[in-house]
Amino acid sequence: MTTSDTHDLVDMIITDHREVDEVFKEIESSATPSKRRELVEHVIAELVRHSVGEEEYLYPIARRVLPTGDDVANRKLKEHTDAEWVMKRLEASHMDDAQFGELITKLIADVRRHFEEEEREVLPAVRDACSEADLRHLGEKFEHSRRLAPTRPHPSAPNRAPLNKILAPGEGLIDRLRDALTHRKT
Repeated sequence: MTTSDTHDLVDMIITDHREVDEVFKEIESSATPSKRRELVEHVIAELVRHSVGEEEYLYPIARRVLPTGDDVANRKLKEHTDAEWVMKRLEASHMDDAQFGELITKLIADVRRHFEEEEREVLPAVRDACSEADLRHLGEKFEHSRRLAPTRPHPSAPNRAPLNKILAPGEGLIDRLRDALTHRKT
């Protein structure tokens, strides 16, 4: 989704939010079940990649710069885990199952709320506390982590350093192999 050529960490996260929301809008207006399934698989992969980048680079900074950084980061990490459980259930649901519609509606509402709160509470404080050079450097790391990140939800995987930075690339490799074998577009 994002590229680090001219953007810093905050810009990249906001760009991801906008791009994910565009896919959500496509899902909400999609008429055919096969197209909807394809869009859901795509948005799951993007959300997982995005979450890994935030867990590795945004929330550690937020812990340091926000007055209640630990509480905010812990709440955001819990929201990531909750969303990954919903995504896991979505992956296992059949399109004709009534639960599929309920799950995608829940995921969209929860993620939109998460994005809004993050853009209101976390990102401005991070931008104010970090130099432009630091934000660009973090943006490069964020982009690199997204390239190596898993493409499928792993709600039980560690989401805090150092284990997340160690395990996520391995999970990502396995997920990309599974995606290639199943012809899943991510």
